[in-house]
Amino acid sequence: MTDDTLLPFSFPAVGRKKITAAFDGGRITSDGGVMLLAAAERRLHLADRLAAAIQDPRDPARVTHAMADILRARIFAIACGYEDANDLDRLRTDPAFKLACGQLPDSGNDLCSQPTCSRLENLPDLRTVIRLGRVLVDLWLSSYVAPPKSVTLDIDDTLDAFHGHQQLSLFNAHYDERCFLPIHIYDAATGRPVAMILRPGKTPTGKEIRGHLRRLVRMIRARWPRTRILIRGDSHYGRAQVMAWCEDNAVDYVFGLPGNKVLQRLVDEVADDIRTRRALEHKPALRGYTETRYKAKSWKMHRRACARIEATMLGLDIRFVVTNLANGSAQHIYDVVYCPRGQAENLIKMHKSQLASDRTSCRSPIANQVRLVLHTAAYWLMLTLRDAVPKTHQLSKAEFATLRLRLLKLGARVTETVSRIRLAFAAACPEDSLFRAIAITLQPAAP
Repeated sequence: MTDDTLLPFSFPAVGRKKITAAFDGGRITSDGGVMLLAAAERRLHLADRLAAAIQDPRDPARVTHAMADILRARIFAIACGYEDANDLDRLRTDPAFKLACGQLPDSGNDLCSQPTCSRLENLPDLRTVIRLGRVLVDLWLSSYVAPPKSVTLDIDDTLDAFHGHQQLSLFNAHYDERCFLPIHIYDAATGRPVAMILRPGKTPTGKEIRGHLRRLVRMIRARWPRTRILIRGDSHYGRAQVMAWCEDNAVDYVFGLPGNKVLQRLVDEVADDIRTRRALEHKPALRGYTETRYKAKSWKMHRRACARIEATMLGLDIRFVVTNLANGSAQHIYDVVYCPRGQAENLIKMHKSQLASDRTSCRSPIANQVRLVLHTAAYWLMLTLRDAVPKTHQLSKAEFATLRLRLLKLGARVTETVSRIRLAFAAACPEDSLFRAIAITLQPAAP
């Protein structure tokens, strides 16, 4: 490795003392916290699981970087905020990243470069991408020690705007953008990702949603045959095909339901009572709930529709949901069962904005799906890192950007000797106690 000598530079004097600086401090990394990610990855065996799903066509005698090592380096880089593959050209010699990927910081081989990462992203075919998706679902299933009695899955899509000529690119009039609309599915109780599906920039049809849910539920039932499954989604997921399939396969659902004149007429009596009582009691707002049986033209049967009616000084605001749940009042269905679905939007924000999963700039949609898998793997590492934070600590519910700033972006001097490797972090590190506690928590169990 070439060791260039850089000229020093200066800053304004302080206390009449001249300040000079130079990048000559030795083997110092600015991402010392990547070692915590390495411990989390060893606990999940994440890179090995993904690598096992990819068939490696290379000659084993000429392989420099194993498939798992390439995936590991790329996932660590994404979690640390280096979302582009070309960032690996600079990180491949970083001592902390080399250590995290199982290489000695000085005498070990450098990590893979950008072309190697790009070839990996474009290597899988459609069958391989399907296997990678199954790995993520299996990872979520394995995160439970025992099958739960019930799980709630939040399904939603999000805008993934692009500015090139990627395949599946469509113009979406709602967003006024050329975009993808990938589907995200999360476990509502834990915030863990279940499935990420790249798809064209148009609203999914009922047939498409039914196909995704059918494959997912089949995998869940294979491991958890007695677990009760509840699907929650916005109004454009409440399609007739989806609801009929859920009812035929013992899957519970709660979907938003667009209001119309028929629904408003069915709840008009209750709405008028709430509006009148608000006016008589001179309240700024009054909320009430009711339910009715409703059948749209495309439905084959009447279904339970619950309404939240809010009267304010500006008028009435009525929201509807449709469900096959028989128990629970209309207020319970809307406030307790349906409304927490909004938390999925925060999870999508962390996935897309804080881990840059919208960097789907490959021309091939299969390669872009591989990228989505890699960013989801980074999501798992950050989630595992946060779960290791003590529940009483202020960072136990922090967003990923905060965790990255406080725990990953730490300067450390890396020294390799004949018998050991030493990481020397800053003595003034504000999170030194927490860092030590997490490192101990993520250590593998003794044999």
